[in-house]
Amino acid sequence: MRQKRVTLSDVAREAGVSMTTASFVLSHQDSKRISAATQDRVWDASRKLGYRPNLAARSLRVNSTMTVGMISDRIAATQYAGEMVRGAIDAATRAGRVLLIAETEDESAGGAEHIEAMLDRQVDGLIYGSMYTRDVKPPASLRSVPHVFLNCLSPTKTGPAVIPDECEAGKLAATTLLDNGHTTGVYYIGGRHVTTGSPRGIFAGHERARGIGEEFSARGLSLAGTTDCEWLPPEGYRVAREVLRTGPVPTAFICANDRLALGVYQALQDAALSVPGDVSVISFDDSELAAWLRPGLTSIALPHYDMGTKAVELLLENRTEPAVHRCPMPLSTRESVGQRR
Repeated sequence: MRQKRVTLSDVAREAGVSMTTASFVLSHQDSKRISAATQDRVWDASRKLGYRPNLAARSLRVNSTMTVGMISDRIAATQYAGEMVRGAIDAATRAGRVLLIAETEDESAGGAEHIEAMLDRQVDGLIYGSMYTRDVKPPASLRSVPHVFLNCLSPTKTGPAVIPDECEAGKLAATTLLDNGHTTGVYYIGGRHVTTGSPRGIFAGHERARGIGEEFSARGLSLAGTTDCEWLPPEGYRVAREVLRTGPVPTAFICANDRLALGVYQALQDAALSVPGDVSVISFDDSELAAWLRPGLTSIALPHYDMGTKAVELLLENRTEPAVHRCPMPLSTRESVGQRR
């Protein structure tokens, strides 16, 4: 037999207060005018009775379904970008909301049918996201609800965008090496990620290269070389081998991601060169690979969790005016960068 649901009236009676007072306390409304002792009695009664608010009734009262939708290509299905989902869920939960997630599993799909499904469920707002930072062309239906772009940019500029601050991360990578005396012989492997599949490069590649170049230029210096290639271990190995074969031993490599760094490590090992004794290496992404490499790889992390959190906060705070919010990318310092001898 189904147990009778505990009501707000039951909580008020147990705490010895009016229903209005109980409602104000449990919904965090105007509770400053209610004494701390009274609030404690209400919360104690709520916990004792196992009270759960009637969200359907509350939705009707405040004209809100207390839900937020997230639509993306494949954020939830990927190991590292999935942290954006975790950040969004945690932020939504703290605000008493539920996050609904739908994925197209296709970068070329706009997700119009998923947006319609979310609108049918009357979500309070939508997060429109991408697994990696890129330009998107969302369906026109997105404009019918408050929305935030997560890890993507839209030329329509109908809402705020939350992206990683890749340019500052590039400057951070350069600064880390320069401050350790690596003023010459520094190569950047990966470049803008100009490949057959991405002939114009990708956002992260352009921004990281720009930041690195600007920091070197600000000190009157320049890189020894930059190579565009796929961001995969075999390419890191190939490019590093070529650099070692055709010129003097470099002082440092900046790798566009940790997978390239893995290839660079192997090339240096084959050449009987040590990290960081002979050559320093710094990278981006701070994946699990960075911590497992020996010596540990100094790498700049993608702030996926913070990005997911920020997107939800902007939505719930009604800060949906067009603007680009860049989340700082933190440096994880390990043993792969040393002082130039």
